[in-house]
Amino acid sequence: MGLYRRSGFWRRFVCAVLIFAAGCAESTRIVPERDTYACCESESPQHGLNENGTNKNKSASQEPLWLQSARADLAKWPNRIIEDSKDSFLRLDNMTALLLAGGISVAMHDSNADKNIAEHFEKHRCLRNLRDESLNIIGHPATHFAASTLWYVLSAENQDQFNRERAWTMRTALSVTWLATMGLKAIRDNESPNGKNWSWPSGHASSSFTVASVLDEFYGPKVGIPAYGLASLVAYRMMDTGDHWASDIVFGATLGWVVGHTIAGKHKKLEIAGFEVLPYIATSDDPVIGVSLLRRF
Repeated sequence: MGLYRRSGFWRRFVCAVLIFAAGCAESTRIVPERDTYACCESESPQHGLNENGTNKNKSASQEPLWLQSARADLAKWPNRIIEDSKDSFLRLDNMTALLLAGGISVAMHDSNADKNIAEHFEKHRCLRNLRDESLNIIGHPATHFAASTLWYVLSAENQDQFNRERAWTMRTALSVTWLATMGLKAIRDNESPNGKNWSWPSGHASSSFTVASVLDEFYGPKVGIPAYGLASLVAYRMMDTGDHWASDIVFGATLGWVVGHTIAGKHKKLEIAGFEVLPYIATSDDPVIGVSLLRRF
């Protein structure tokens, strides 16, 4: 100890400690705030890490694009279903069409027209085996939901906002039609010609005509006419096999037509000759307001 005092060891040691502390303090002061915050995030499991210890932002970025889009659209979907249902069923022209179709259905059923038509199909059945089952699958609501879901997923994954919105509109129209059809089936609860329950209205017809109406609204007669032809074949098949009365088809087709055209027309962007019509505003010395035409290739 005496040797350490004589050689000034303690003075040198204290000075070295003070210099080291001063250097640490200075380095702490020059660390950017964002780095300090990042360190805190990495040390705390409540900031940026999930229960498994992986970074939340990294996990979110690894999600498929279609899943991220679906989360956003599903959050707004209940309100959209309600608003589109109001537009479909509370408009005067739509109410008139549905009431007329309902009245015709009741008249057909009560006047034995349904039975006469069913007897005719029973004696002259022409769709069997593959043709029968093919039209059954093509016209099934589950097939339409699956196809529109695939359309949505592919569009969202390719960041095609235009087709993503159209696919979501198709799903919305199909959902409104399905809810209305199932509700009416539960209320009416009548038997089909071959003894099946919940006959009126036809779910195959309402869903098929919804698809045809949406496609017609979006793409015009070139797509709409073949789609209506296929929907009519599905409706014919449902009577040919005895799965539905003719009155079930009349109201189901009208329901699908009303819902499909109303919802697709509401959400369709205005187009002229394939060009999307957009507002145009130019900011210069003299403001200019007009329209612009946009087409995606």
